[in-house]
Amino acid sequence: MTAIALMSIMVPVVVLLNLIAYYVLIPKKNRGWQDIYAYAGKSGRLFSYGVLPYFLLVSCVYVLVRSEGMLAKSLGITPYYRLAEFIFLIEGGTVSSFQAIMSPELTYFSAFIYLFGFSFLLIFTFVVLVCTGKVTVLQEYSIAVVLAYLIAFPFYIFMPVKVTGYTLPTVIPLLYELSPVISNGIRSVDPYLDNCFPSLHAALSIIAMLLVVFRTDFKQLKAVVVILALLIQFTIFYLGIHWIIDFIGGILLAGLCYYVATRYREMIVQKITILLTSIEKRRVGRIR
Repeated sequence: MTAIALMSIMVPVVVLLNLIAYYVLIPKKNRGWQDIYAYAGKSGRLFSYGVLPYFLLVSCVYVLVRSEGMLAKSLGITPYYRLAEFIFLIEGGTVSSFQAIMSPELTYFSAFIYLFGFSFLLIFTFVVLVCTGKVTVLQEYSIAVVLAYLIAFPFYIFMPVKVTGYTLPTVIPLLYELSPVISNGIRSVDPYLDNCFPSLHAALSIIAMLLVVFRTDFKQLKAVVVILALLIQFTIFYLGIHWIIDFIGGILLAGLCYYVATRYREMIVQKITILLTSIEKRRVGRIR
């Protein structure tokens, strides 16, 4: 119920932000499905080959990562918690400096960016690529996001790192003290608040930014995405969530995933297409 309470607030807000951004940031000439229809053909396989595989792939991996606590418990995995100690030895309480400018207004603004801005950025990037027919970039985006989740997953299971707000005495857990709805909603998917290294907020927002900036031609969207991505990086420190090393790990992860997705997209897509074709042939064979 706690997750539902938070989602009931986030979903309509993020949907509204997507609608506004679509009509404000995307030129009218680019709002259409013509290109993606041409890519998928007129055989009724638009979502089967153009969008659905990537949407399902990202969704499945997201659910897997969000179930890591349950999975670790069912498999009897004992986490290695000392990584946080090493991080503290390296950077100490450096992140506490971000709260030197703390104010109620900045806290509410940062929480909005962290929760709504981050979700908007990831979802709107997908929506834009689908609705404007940027199939190649859509594939790269999906591959990069899936790869980021899969690489971060083992760290979250075997070497969890707790948020700075509940580790460092000089850092206040601003996000988690803002509202019980927020705190309980986040704890419903991350009960111990220890999914910090590498920072997926940093990695995924930077992946979206890189793809929009370097792989699309929407000038207004590029400016908004860059600003939003930079604000997200600030909020992960200010709100008492991530360590500096989490952020560095997120940057490196984003760079790696972006490189793999843009360099090996064609090979990966070819394998996915072969797999889908094989599945479809088997299905048709059974029907006949």
